[in-house]
Amino acid sequence: MTKKVSSSGGGKGGGRGSLSGGQRQLRTNVKTAHKRSASSARWLDRQLNDPYVAAAKRDGFRSRAAYKLKEIDARYHILKSGQRVIDLGAAPGGWSQIAADRVKSLEGKGQVIAIDYLGVDPIPGVVILELDFTDPTAEDLLKSHLRDGVADLVLSDMAAPTTGHTKTDHMRIMGLAETAGAFAVDVLSPGGAFLCKVLQGGTERELLDGLKKNFSLVRHVKPPASRSDSAELYVLATGFRGRT
Repeated sequence: MTKKVSSSGGGKGGGRGSLSGGQRQLRTNVKTAHKRSASSARWLDRQLNDPYVAAAKRDGFRSRAAYKLKEIDARYHILKSGQRVIDLGAAPGGWSQIAADRVKSLEGKGQVIAIDYLGVDPIPGVVILELDFTDPTAEDLLKSHLRDGVADLVLSDMAAPTTGHTKTDHMRIMGLAETAGAFAVDVLSPGGAFLCKVLQGGTERELLDGLKKNFSLVRHVKPPASRSDSAELYVLATGFRGRT
């Protein structure tokens, strides 16, 4: 698979963005016209009337997911100036925007290395690797871009393409989460942290048990920007004990 490395020094920053700006969003009605199915209409209706989608457009973020990381960081303070951050499954780049702003990578203090097999447009202060994280060369490539070859924070918002079969989709995303967790244990410096998207279900316990062996504290978090009707959760592991 071809890999593309890019870095940018211009564009919109990641420090803005709030849903408390006092702006009222007008509801948009969607009709099931032009052969649009009822399920498609429901999805479109949710997108058009989602305040986080509207806020992302207003604030210059790549996606509504940016607010998930903002909200998690506001509570747990996982992003700090000067950190070395890896963003797995970065497309379209919302989390990388937030991380670059918080670690001051554009100012030369921190680093943000993003990877995704989907193309990601340049983001200020972010090195972008266009490569599947599960590719055998991906982990060494990520390490080669890090100062001293280690990271302070590993982020993963990865999700496999859905099949429509709940059990299969759950196993796929949990497989990615476990792979990301193993990489975090390999690349983090002592005291580092790991934030990863998971889905509620039985195999999640295996991931949690593994992380508890290597981190001081492991918890579930569900930021307000994560839809309440979604099985999506985030696992936050902090206080990495160091590789043994």
